[in-house]
Amino acid sequence: MANYGMAFDYELCINCHACEVACKEENGIDLGAKNHRLWIEQKETIKGDFWDLNGGDGFFMQMQCQECEDAPCMKACPNGAIYRDDNGIIRLYKDKCDLTRACMQACPYNARYVDTKNKITDKCIFCADTRLSRGETTTACQITCPAKLRYFGDLDDPKSEISQILQTREYFTLKPEKNTKPKLFYLKPTKR
Repeated sequence: MANYGMAFDYELCINCHACEVACKEENGIDLGAKNHRLWIEQKETIKGDFWDLNGGDGFFMQMQCQECEDAPCMKACPNGAIYRDDNGIIRLYKDKCDLTRACMQACPYNARYVDTKNKITDKCIFCADTRLSRGETTTACQITCPAKLRYFGDLDDPKSEISQILQTREYFTLKPEKNTKPKLFYLKPTKR
């Protein structure tokens, strides 16, 4: 089995939201839903206009479940509804979720949300129920991104695209002080 992770060359993000739309379409989520599965956050202030977004010091960050190796949401669930599958993805036994929301409160990344249609808490699962289950090796957000800023794959395979980019670029993780050991990596900007 794989040990899936994702890396972001976040400085390439143009804030087009194609990844959000693709994710929602892939997973049957209403297009107007905010912060469901993945979302883009603007950091700092963007200066300039549409034609000159590099004129400022702002940037956009891709936000979603960080697929923690030491997952606070899993520990917090009082019903044992949250588990790690064979590919290292944090998943949910939907029939065990009673919406206590303890997992939402425990997540330092605010990545879990209430799915009102299915009456469960939910989050990004790297398209495990759709694309990965069909044998595909990409996520909807990755293949849709026009800037090609997402790298996805098996962290245990040294020949995978994500392993190769992590070997050649410096990166950081979000909230390292939480000691969750996330499997999402943000590539440090390169000098151009």
